Amino acid sequence: MTPDAGLSAKVREHVDQDFSQRVATLGKLVRIPGIAWEAFDEADLERSAEAVAELFRASGVFEEVEIKRSVVDGKPGAPAILASRPAKNGRPHVLLYAHHDVQPPGDASVWLTPAFEPTAKDGRIYGRGAADDKAGVVAHLTAIETLNAIAGDDFDLGISIFIEGEEEAGSRTFRAFLDENKAKLAADVIIVADSMNWSPEVPALTVSLRGMVSQEFTIRTMEHAVHSGMFGGAVPDAMLPMVRVLASLHDEKGNVAIEGLKTYKFDDLPYTDANLRADSSLLPQVSQIGDGGIMDRIWGKPALTIIGIDVPSVAMSSNTLLPTASAKLSLRIAPGQDPSEALELLKAHLVKNVPFGALLEFGPAELGKPFMADTSGWAQELAKNSLEAAFGNPMVEIGIGGSIPFIADLTEVFPNAQILVTGVEDADSRAHSPNESVHLEGLKNAMVAEALFLLAGNDLESE
Repeated sequence: MTPDAGLSAKVREHVDQDFSQRVATLGKLVRIPGIAWEAFDEADLERSAEAVAELFRASGVFEEVEIKRSVVDGKPGAPAILASRPAKNGRPHVLLYAHHDVQPPGDASVWLTPAFEPTAKDGRIYGRGAADDKAGVVAHLTAIETLNAIAGDDFDLGISIFIEGEEEAGSRTFRAFLDENKAKLAADVIIVADSMNWSPEVPALTVSLRGMVSQEFTIRTMEHAVHSGMFGGAVPDAMLPMVRVLASLHDEKGNVAIEGLKTYKFDDLPYTDANLRADSSLLPQVSQIGDGGIMDRIWGKPALTIIGIDVPSVAMSSNTLLPTASAKLSLRIAPGQDPSEALELLKAHLVKNVPFGALLEFGPAELGKPFMADTSGWAQELAKNSLEAAFGNPMVEIGIGGSIPFIADLTEVFPNAQILVTGVEDADSRAHSPNESVHLEGLKNAMVAEALFLLAGNDLESE
């Protein structure tokens, strides 16, 4: 199942010839600010979907490329692109997933180049969505067109594409979309191009993802605000118990202090304190937090972040005892941890640690299951060999500290499918952050690897 040198060279040559055009296509997609959040213009998301659909229509591989939405609770989801071509002569069927929506740009003053103007610099393309995940869309398209060019337009491999339009907004209608389009999406192998490589030179398959629990809550101490000079010292404002509760979530070393949460042990990879500092921009005088190896802490142990607090800003502050304060917590959970159980453990910790008899009210919560891949199937071996042939370096299996909750839906709807989590990002891609970018040589190698995988799959019999 190892691609021979002749085929690898042929694929490389084909990708090289068209690569400048592929980069131009990526640039056109980056210029469309398709954001699936309600505060942004929905017309841009529609333009993004249409642009992606037109690319797959122009490939000539599919008889029909549709833009579809699912409706949940009476509200339509974002536009997704769907196409399917059935397998022939006993060949396997592969589903290729990516998403065309992007994160909001954030603070424009922090970007070194315009967020939605693709800019080439130092071997990278900068722009919102350049890595996450429009590069994944272009990689899928390139792999399909390379398969078509080398194997001929009558190839036997079955292919479906699903380019989602609301991944960055929580994939609200993802499960409904799977259920409604199950026949066209059913596959032996699902390639999720929404992760990263170990580096631009060293390829990786993501075999584990932490799950996610988020919880909003409010603390109340008074019916209304009062003058801090008149009542301070006797009456607790809401910020006092809030600060105490938030401080209780970690121990003195920075480990999550919620009792009962699970951990998962990972083998160490060559990743040093210097690597972590460079990749995360950790300031020289600031120490790491937590116990154990770096891989364990960022992949296999729970992590809790206070991602929002609703209180007056410094600019709007006054000498007032606040009656209420609200916060939102994001808890990443280890592979093997049930998110519902983790949520109850989090809520129990908050209840236990609220001082002064302050009133605690829970708001909305979100749950996302962790993922641990089955690495025993033929697709894993073929992906490994294809990546190594394309990158020229041994592949590594990695975990990701973040979450892709919809993968749990894929495993439930398609329990027999082998799931490969790939990607084009690297540690310096800064997905979701200002100055997002994709490494061009890494992108090219990812295209070659996926094309090799599809060509090899075209010669296999489905199991």
